[in-house]
Amino acid sequence: ENKPLSHKSASFEIMFSKFLTIALRRTVPKPCHGTRRLRPFSTAAAAVGEPYEEDTTGITMKGVKISGRPLYLDMQATSPMDPRVLDAMLPYHISRYGNPHSRTHYYGWESDQAVEAARAQVATLVKASPKEIIFTSGATESNNISVKGVLHFYKDKKRHVITTQTEHKCVLDSCRHLQQEGFDVTYLPVESDGLVDLEKLRAAIRPDTGLVSVMMVNNEIGVIQPMEEIGKICKEFNVPLHTDAAQALGKIPIDVEKMNISLMSLSGHKIYGPKGVGALYMRRRPRIRVEPQMNGGGQERGIRSGTVPTPLVVGFGAACELAMKEMEYDEQRIKALQERLLNGIRSKIDGVVINGSVEMRYAGNLNLSFAYVEGESLLMGLKEVAVSSGSACTSASLEPSYVLRALGVEEDMAHTSIRYGIGRFTTEQEIDRAVDLTVKQVEKLREMSPLYEMVKEGIDIKSIQWAQH
Repeated sequence: ENKPLSHKSASFEIMFSKFLTIALRRTVPKPCHGTRRLRPFSTAAAAVGEPYEEDTTGITMKGVKISGRPLYLDMQATSPMDPRVLDAMLPYHISRYGNPHSRTHYYGWESDQAVEAARAQVATLVKASPKEIIFTSGATESNNISVKGVLHFYKDKKRHVITTQTEHKCVLDSCRHLQQEGFDVTYLPVESDGLVDLEKLRAAIRPDTGLVSVMMVNNEIGVIQPMEEIGKICKEFNVPLHTDAAQALGKIPIDVEKMNISLMSLSGHKIYGPKGVGALYMRRRPRIRVEPQMNGGGQERGIRSGTVPTPLVVGFGAACELAMKEMEYDEQRIKALQERLLNGIRSKIDGVVINGSVEMRYAGNLNLSFAYVEGESLLMGLKEVAVSSGSACTSASLEPSYVLRALGVEEDMAHTSIRYGIGRFTTEQEIDRAVDLTVKQVEKLREMSPLYEMVKEGIDIKSIQWAQH
């Protein structure tokens, strides 16, 4: 008989959950070296584990010894989880572990209720209906479902996609996949500030255009595309608009109605939520249809089969609700920190260029190029600061960023770009330390650079004819 929990057992459940949470936080599972050997991750091992200690031995990477943890300024790659998000998730890891699709007992019902509450939290942040939110594993999956799914569904009439040259790799690769299947793709160039030319977009639309896909906030340079204007053009030609909003969610206001968005990809770990969860917004009126990219039990309205991971979804929902409440405050604080970082660097060294529009950008993303400095050397020299030279997905490549090349940034400057990501938990002390370390490293590398010596002597480097031996 499925009766609701009594007051006593409910309070016991909460007490037990809290006790276990504290125990797990304070201990790390280790094998017991007594007579009875325990598996490293057994419950008994957790009970006798020693208190968690920070690893201070450090690691060696590319021949450079790094001891201690660098300060983190790579918020576009991922963000730390907000402790309040973890608190919301823990009960669904420990005591409320039911499958949300189990319709016959209490455990399933409470998980299902939690999933639907999270769906409403995500929907509220983007001004959508909860029925339009489909949970996925992240923005990459949502982008794949959107780009491939729409064109496959409407393939008899629609054979053309329009996107930009500065999209995330998963959108570009999905488009290339469609090209191999015989679809046409237009890769729109962007202006030198990283923004789409609306007239070029209008001119590219054809009668058989099935989708326009434009990223809302760029992951490498932080520019915000004019989504409302793009939405109006798509409405005029009755073409569905997809946007990858992984870097925009919770950072800038999103209104799917105002922007006329048909499909939108969202991610949990970019907004202080858990990794491994995201969502796809799919408009209901006028309805947009997609062909599922995965077959299975028909969960999430048949668009995304597979058991919905309740703890991750609850965490994503909590992160969205926090972003809703704190977006304005976060924006003001992050803007002040960005100005502190930029002014700090520019007051001490010259030849610093901001990549992307200065006005139309999210403040938490500052992409700078340093003239006469080699980027890889600068990155390795900044080992005390966790920053990147582009997206995490392409960080293993030594090629200059395709996003910066699309802006027309020259190869030498594209090679020296550093992306500073500022977030909710970044402090003024971290910014000041990043300024000092950046300035020190740039000055050190420029002292070693013969090109910089020539520039100081007034020689125009670009006019030199380099001889090949």
